[in-house]
Amino acid sequence: MVAAGCSGKSVPSSVSVSQQKLQEMLAKRFPKQFPVAGLLQLDLKVPQLSMRPERNMLNAVIPAELSGKVLKERFSGLLDVDFALRYEPSDRTLRAHQIKVNQLSIDGLSPALSDMLGTYSTALAEQAMGQVVLYQLQDQDLALVDALAMEPGAITVTAQGLTVALVQKAPQGVKR
Repeated sequence: MVAAGCSGKSVPSSVSVSQQKLQEMLAKRFPKQFPVAGLLQLDLKVPQLSMRPERNMLNAVIPAELSGKVLKERFSGLLDVDFALRYEPSDRTLRAHQIKVNQLSIDGLSPALSDMLGTYSTALAEQAMGQVVLYQLQDQDLALVDALAMEPGAITVTAQGLTVALVQKAPQGVKR
């Protein structure tokens, strides 16, 4: 992790996390399996992450396989989702939230089965990505920040990754 705006003994104003580091952390959370309507199983493989700085969001395209007792074969496709990040102070992590399904497409399914799967797509995406940890800020990286009563603030998506602003901690009992 690189502390941006840090020269000599000056206080860093932000922390940068590369897209590559985020991709590595996300890859550790997959594959995942999800039952669908008690009859099918959706297997989600390692997502391919991209930055959406114009919307301050990230995008994940997740290879998917659908199988089940009612199907004669496995079907392949993609789950495409956008999501924002939030900071979780209890464990100093950046987590996915505000998940939006762009598309769930599985090749070769009947229209009825495609429609049924579409009905479940938002719930499946929230199960797959909801609260997924994409990065954990390290204690040694934030030691100076902690000593100066600062904490992570706004998270900005850039073309290269993320920039996490470092701001003064709110007084006890005051919520941001």
